[in-house]
Amino acid sequence: MRARIEQLTQHLSLAIVGKQEAIQLVLVALLSGGHALLEDVPGVGKTLLAKSLARSINGKFQRLQCTPDLLPTDVTGTNIWNPRTGEFEFMAGPIFANVLLADEINRATPRTQSALLEVMEEQQVTIDGVSRKVPTPFFVIATQNPAEYQGTFPLPEAQMDRFALSLSLGYPTESEELQMLERLQSGQRVQDLPPCISVEEIRELQVLCSQVRVESSLQHYILNLVRSTRQDEEILLGVSPRGTVALQKAVQAFAFLEGRDYAIPDDVKAIAPHVLSHRIIAASGIRSRIIVDRLLRSIAIP
Repeated sequence: MRARIEQLTQHLSLAIVGKQEAIQLVLVALLSGGHALLEDVPGVGKTLLAKSLARSINGKFQRLQCTPDLLPTDVTGTNIWNPRTGEFEFMAGPIFANVLLADEINRATPRTQSALLEVMEEQQVTIDGVSRKVPTPFFVIATQNPAEYQGTFPLPEAQMDRFALSLSLGYPTESEELQMLERLQSGQRVQDLPPCISVEEIRELQVLCSQVRVESSLQHYILNLVRSTRQDEEILLGVSPRGTVALQKAVQAFAFLEGRDYAIPDDVKAIAPHVLSHRIIAASGIRSRIIVDRLLRSIAIP
């Protein structure tokens, strides 16, 4: 399985140039059973990353372009009357996929955003009183532009809490951007990327990640870090218990990707900013990432 993970990482590197940390974080979100929120400017490869991941795991990919006129049924699907059979037939929405890209999610209205709440937590969607399971693994990659706010609807706390990790790809370096142009010249396309791992193996990897050992002392370290966000004077809203669980799962997946069957404090310090920052609301104009970094320096390491 270690060889499969390395192969998957190298496979994604063929499509995404020089973003090893971002690739690792997306895999952490996937293997921990969570979802990822990408907050970045347009054109840095967010859609390409989602498509490449879906092709690499041989999973079904669906893209949801969020706009203000998008309806909840456009996400989940709906029942349509068939006059030939005299019955309602269910027309599945794009949510029934292994990898769902919710592009510019904050451009959808709160009503439409809420269509993702159930499925992101329970891996099912309820339509007209009938619950339907989505394929497994089910992984949502949502994107939003941090610089442009016209015509957007900020995600509520309950929606942000559904994302295991938040991350940013950032602009490529000069050499990385040159490499992109060279690959374009050679005719390399994401459509030509062959699968390197199956969805069944991804499910096996998720089980293995959940078996990574987290010692009691490290669990107390996680608890102290999370509970400090609820008591800090610079924070209006601290991390929920769901965030506590998400942090431990992410730490287990991160340790697994590092080649260990046990977690260490450095795993918590590496992954905590990406798990906690989007879950807290600062009392002032201070960035939440800065607050999390301060708390990491103040909490005693076991």
